[in-house]
Amino acid sequence: MAHDTTFPHLVYSTPDGGVGERRGLRALDFTGAPLDPADLIPLPDGASLSMLPQRLAVGLAEDGSRVSVSAAKGWALAALLPIGYTRTRLPAYAKTPATEPLPFFGYTAVAGWRGQLYAAAIRTDNPERWLPRAYDPRRLERLVRARLEAEPENRVLRQHAHCALDYSCPTASNIFFGRWEGAVAVSPGCNARCVGCISKQDEDDLVSPQDRLMFVPTIEEVVEVAVRHLESAPDAILSFGQGCEGEPLIQARLIERSIRAIRARTASGTLNINTNASNPRSLQRLYDAGLDSLRASTISARRETYDAYYRPIGYTFEHVKRSLILAREAGVYSSINLLCFPGLIDAEDEIAALVAFLKETGVRLVQLRNLNIDPEVLLPRIPTPAGRPLGMRVLVETLRREAPDVAIGNFSRPVKRAAPAPAAGAPEPAPLA
Repeated sequence: MAHDTTFPHLVYSTPDGGVGERRGLRALDFTGAPLDPADLIPLPDGASLSMLPQRLAVGLAEDGSRVSVSAAKGWALAALLPIGYTRTRLPAYAKTPATEPLPFFGYTAVAGWRGQLYAAAIRTDNPERWLPRAYDPRRLERLVRARLEAEPENRVLRQHAHCALDYSCPTASNIFFGRWEGAVAVSPGCNARCVGCISKQDEDDLVSPQDRLMFVPTIEEVVEVAVRHLESAPDAILSFGQGCEGEPLIQARLIERSIRAIRARTASGTLNINTNASNPRSLQRLYDAGLDSLRASTISARRETYDAYYRPIGYTFEHVKRSLILAREAGVYSSINLLCFPGLIDAEDEIAALVAFLKETGVRLVQLRNLNIDPEVLLPRIPTPAGRPLGMRVLVETLRREAPDVAIGNFSRPVKRAAPAPAAGAPEPAPLA
């Protein structure tokens, strides 16, 4: 890439899979605004580039006009960030008549500048344990083969072998590497119809990138996987609720009995659940059984936005809040998995609602997660925020200023369960050694 220091310029995907550039055109974001150098960082280690098929690359000419690169020269380009980085801008493009919905990935604006590729992102956690180089595929294949040969009847292991080898899922892979956060999927059913669900889509033109779990495991299958991981893995977390399943609380009784059986055998590690937190009563039983932490998924702290995205069945956003308040009262470490979409979650009214939500519920950690979705699939399905977008950096800065007791990151943490605390703002539980 030629060296250029004047402004971030347009890059695009060439027909042979390379990267083309137009140094005379300013790089734009999805809204048509030029990319500001303050929004950009060098393309992170572990990031990949994605062509946006049937979408023309567009940039801004010196006279202020928008200029498209012809389809013969290539398509628009985006970055897919590793976990640990939060995108700040969506990529620009111009649709062609043949456009179909994009696959479910987190598309990030990219530009050429100073002789290299830059992405519109900020680093919000330490990504080292989640980078592809930490998941050597040859070693993983050997470990999976040996584990399945040793425990051929365990369907949980077979499920996560599929996820590890076919989808490169880190938490599934960690079960076989014997380290860090490991996965246990338990629920084929769900009580939400998320627009961006990655394991089941009802609309014909939207294709989920993963297969959903097709069975309910036995307690013995769950406990066998969980105890081994918790007792032997460094910084061990065992998480119910994975991308390859529906809502784990549909199987709350199974999880409750599994937790009690696990804790009867080992006190090691952290038992976590990734959930929509739709059933406070069921979660209270899990807290009582010995659950250490939960991560509740949300796209917003405003019910209108939440309902439009999750399309909940038989529960409301008030149930989610109640579940988090109960977690605080039980001493369970709570976080939210905040699905981030620039232009939505960084709007003035969304930020204000989020700050109030964090203070009301006593959430200890906000895990920022780039929402994997085609912007033009999401936007027609959700209400437009009343406030103007302030930017993702402002969102993070505001949370740190207005909710200083709440940590900001991207990953679940190994924690020791705290003593019950009726009020928010208690010290954060210490990480496990």
